Amino acid sequence: MRWIFQTGTGERYLDWIILFLRIAIAVMIMTHGWPKLVRLLEGGEIRFGDPVGLGPALSLALATFAEFVCAILIALGLGTRLASIPLIINMSVAAFIAHGPDPFSDKEMAILYLLFFILFFATGGRRYSLDHLLSEKRRI
Repeated sequence: MRWIFQTGTGERYLDWIILFLRIAIAVMIMTHGWPKLVRLLEGGEIRFGDPVGLGPALSLALATFAEFVCAILIALGLGTRLASIPLIINMSVAAFIAHGPDPFSDKEMAILYLLFFILFFATGGRRYSLDHLLSEKRRI
């Protein structure tokens, strides 16, 4: 019972938690990115929100890149901090611009994702990531 009230966290324990969160959150955001990728690849007229004035096609392409490609990178832990940036921007736009005037319940999911991507930006991939594996190889 004493470990429940400890304020510190073992490094290995934290590495496993970040790995689990990276994979789980990446898979969940990919369920939003996959339909966008399919829509983008189908061609034809693109109907998509344009919350910052870039045009619907570019907005869809950027959202797809963030929610699908960057999500894969985060799951793998490859360029984790860099891959987090487009997702932080994407979720900020979704929460505070696209759903800005909406009630909190409509923007809550985007804010939750945003908080996780900020966490991944702060922590990086940690020990169980391709980032760590590649940095170890450079040290040899």
